[in-house]
Amino acid sequence: MAPSSPPRAAYYVQSPSHDDGENKTAASSFHSSPAASPPRSLGRASRDSSSSRFSASAKSRAAGAAGAGGGAVPTAGGGGGGRRAWAKEAAIEEEGLLGMDDDGDDDGRVRYGILFVGAFFGLFFFFALILWGASRNQRPVVTLQTVTFHRFVVQAGTDASLVPTEMASLNATVKLTFRNTGTFFGVHVSAEPVTLFYTQLQLAAGDIKYFYQARKSQRSLTVAVVGDKVPLYGGGSSLSSTPTTLPPPKKKMPSVVVPPPPVPLELTVRVRSRAFVLGRLVKPKFYSEARCSVTMDQTKLGKPVSLKKRCTYSH
Repeated sequence: MAPSSPPRAAYYVQSPSHDDGENKTAASSFHSSPAASPPRSLGRASRDSSSSRFSASAKSRAAGAAGAGGGAVPTAGGGGGGRRAWAKEAAIEEEGLLGMDDDGDDDGRVRYGILFVGAFFGLFFFFALILWGASRNQRPVVTLQTVTFHRFVVQAGTDASLVPTEMASLNATVKLTFRNTGTFFGVHVSAEPVTLFYTQLQLAAGDIKYFYQARKSQRSLTVAVVGDKVPLYGGGSSLSSTPTTLPPPKKKMPSVVVPPPPVPLELTVRVRSRAFVLGRLVKPKFYSEARCSVTMDQTKLGKPVSLKKRCTYSH
């Protein structure tokens, strides 16, 4: 029998190529008749779908490799992951910069604090030095006024070890003034004993009690200087407290009474003053000393003797 239709030529169907160029599939189908075409068409669609899925997975792997290497431009499929990685790195860098800025601010505050404290103490000590220098030029002034001898007796006796010797007793009063010249500070005053010496032998002593003297003020002091039965041990062989009676130069004339000789003495006063200018940080000290040469005239006991031109002062 003659064929009802002429035979058809064979043809090939090739799937479209992909961008990566790695997986290319060619599918050829031989159709012998129109009735066989539908099944072959379904097979081609299935192969095209699987090829598309394989190509998409390959593209994803390529985009991930490019993002990790940093050299290729990310594709549309891998752009989201690249942007997330870049944002995370930028946030870490920003936090690091913020941390560095905070550390720098803390260091700056510490330095400024140290400089402020150092400047404060420097100015404070400079001010204290100025006050100390100013106070040194405002020394207290001690002036001795008078000395009054009330009693002077020399008599025989014995010392504490029962050694016979001449004994001297002296009672006197010394008047002096203390003036504080400080314009912005008071002074605390104490003194060594006020003494009366005969050559190098101390005959009497008296104490000045502690007192406080306000700024730009003065006071008068009266000190009792007393010596009771002071052993002379031959050092005061020329001392005498009794007058000497001489025979009359001529008959029928009264006897001549010679008063005891004057006794040269040295009066010594040492005063120590301390000021507290700035609390107890600035506390200058002042020392004043006075030495006076005075003669005790036993015929004028009880009368004040001026010391204005008889004293030498030192500081």
